[in-house]
Amino acid sequence: MSGLLELDEGVFARLADEPGPGRPNAGVVVEEDGVTVIDALMVPSQARPFAAAVEALGRPVRRLVLTSSHLEYAGGTPFFPRPAIYGTAQVSAHLDQPPDVGILRRLYPEQAAELDEELRTRPVTHIVTERTKLTGAVHAVLVQGDLAENLVLAVPRAGVVFGGATCSFGVTPLAFQSDPTAWADSLADIAALGPRIVPGHGPMGDGDDLLAQSAYLYACVDADGDPAAIPPGPWDQWSARENDEVNVERAAMLAAGDTQIPPSMLRRAGLA
Repeated sequence: MSGLLELDEGVFARLADEPGPGRPNAGVVVEEDGVTVIDALMVPSQARPFAAAVEALGRPVRRLVLTSSHLEYAGGTPFFPRPAIYGTAQVSAHLDQPPDVGILRRLYPEQAAELDEELRTRPVTHIVTERTKLTGAVHAVLVQGDLAENLVLAVPRAGVVFGGATCSFGVTPLAFQSDPTAWADSLADIAALGPRIVPGHGPMGDGDDLLAQSAYLYACVDADGDPAAIPPGPWDQWSARENDEVNVERAAMLAAGDTQIPPSMLRRAGLA
């Protein structure tokens, strides 16, 4: 979907037609001074029409806020060449490093043809270190999600929350470099920000979807290293269940004091 879904006056979501890995969502908030874009999507076939839809709103894009450094959210930043880019210190540090296109192609085979060797993302220009009122309408909240430092954007007047990389509804989250327990804990805080959630992956949701995602992440921790020990639940209907192996292994490694990337993720990336 290249078009924008209006959720409230001046508040829009860009939702993927077929949710799944490599097919993220994004958001747009229009105010008097211009536009705030939330995440830039991944590859040109996504980001180019998204940028065109934003341009068609007829207002200057002042800010691009990245909820994560992962390419699904930052890959499209070159299609927004003028706005200031907001992100956490961790996001900034990650984006200062050139992407490994070979690994990305293995991780995202559907998008591999669009991942050029010259792939670069724009750097963060404004680092967000605490919860702050970013604009008159948009509040930025620091949370722990797929990274130790993610951003969630709330628009209180509209009751809309852009969960970005921290929220994944109907698509199994991937915790290869995060703490599944801390991620699950943070979802309760997001529920208090507003009733309508635009996740980074999947359809729009609400507090029940946050509860389901939280329960899944806790189940990965309780599985004690065995993906088969994840009990039945709403996640039985989710896509990308291959992520179970990585999530369970990561949780078990952290419990043992090991903070390295799980071997299952390294194998998927072609590094082991």
